[in-house]
Amino acid sequence: MATKTLQPESPPSAPSAPRTNARDRAERRLAFRMTAPSLILMALVAAVPIGYAIWLSLNQYSVRTAGLSRFVGLDNYVAALTSQEWWAAFGQTFTFAAFSVTLELILGTAVALLLNLAFKGRALLRTVVLLPYAIVTVVSAITWQTMFQPDLGLVTNVLSSLGLPGGDVVWLGEHGYAMAVIVMADVWKTTPFAALIILAGLQVISAETYEAAELDGASKWQTFVHITLPLLRPAIVLAAIFRTMDALRVFDLPFVLTRGANGTESMSMLAYGELRENRLVGEGSALSILTFLTVMVVSVIYIRFGGGNIRDVAKEEQ
Repeated sequence: MATKTLQPESPPSAPSAPRTNARDRAERRLAFRMTAPSLILMALVAAVPIGYAIWLSLNQYSVRTAGLSRFVGLDNYVAALTSQEWWAAFGQTFTFAAFSVTLELILGTAVALLLNLAFKGRALLRTVVLLPYAIVTVVSAITWQTMFQPDLGLVTNVLSSLGLPGGDVVWLGEHGYAMAVIVMADVWKTTPFAALIILAGLQVISAETYEAAELDGASKWQTFVHITLPLLRPAIVLAAIFRTMDALRVFDLPFVLTRGANGTESMSMLAYGELRENRLVGEGSALSILTFLTVMVVSVIYIRFGGGNIRDVAKEEQ
C-alpha cells in the first residue's frame, strides 16, 4: 500500500508592516491637508487678539491725549503682581472656583445617576433639569439678586418667617454672604452642564458589568464605589476641566450681583475695571494676560495629572 508523504504546511503570511505604516502615514497626511485650512483660520482668530493684547500690555497708553504712549516693557506686569488688588482678586476667584466646581461635580453626579434610571417621565425630567443652563447668565444673576433682597426677596422672607438664621442679613452687602450667593447662583445654573457630561459617561458603562457585580454579591454602595466611580472618572475629569476654566474666568455673576464689592471681585472684573472704567489700556491688558495665563496653567495641570485616564480610554477604544 502506497504511503502518502505529508508536506509541512507553510505558516500564514503576516501582513506587511512597512505597507501598513506607509498607509497610516498617507492617511495622516491627507487628514492634515484637509483640516489645515480650518486649523490655520482658528489659530489666526485666536492668535491675533492675544498677540495684540500682549503688545498693549507692554505699553502705557493715554486715551485722553492722542498719540501719547510709550513702551514700558514688563512694568505693567510688575505693577500688577506687586499690587494687593491682583492677589485679592486672585484668591477670591480661586475660592469661588473651588466651592462652585466641587458642588457642581457632586450634585451633577447625583443628578446624572437619577436621570440614568429607567422610569416613566425620564425624558421630561431631563428637559426640566437642563432648563437652568439654557437661561442667560445675566438674567439668572438678576433673578438671584431679587431673591436675596433684604425686604422683598423670596429667600430672606422665607428665612424670616421660619425664624431661621439669615433672615435679617443683607446677603449681597456682607463679606462671605455675597460670595455664598454667587456660588449658589453658579451652582444652580451650571450643575446641569456637569450632569450632562457625567450622564454621557454613565451610559457607556455596560449593563453586564453591573450584572457581574450583582452575581458576586456586591452591594449598591460597593458597586458605586468600586465600579461606577472609577469608570466615571474620565467624564468627571472632563466636566471638572470645563467648569474650572469657566469659573476662573467668571465675570457676569459678580458684576451683576455685587459689582465686585464685599470680597467678590474676580480677576476678569479687575481687568475690566482697569481697562474699561479707569481707561488704563496697558495695565488692563496686562491683567487680562495674567488671567489668561492663570487659566492656561490650571488647564495644563488638570490635563497632565487628571487627564491620563481619558487618554487611556481613548487608546483602548482605538
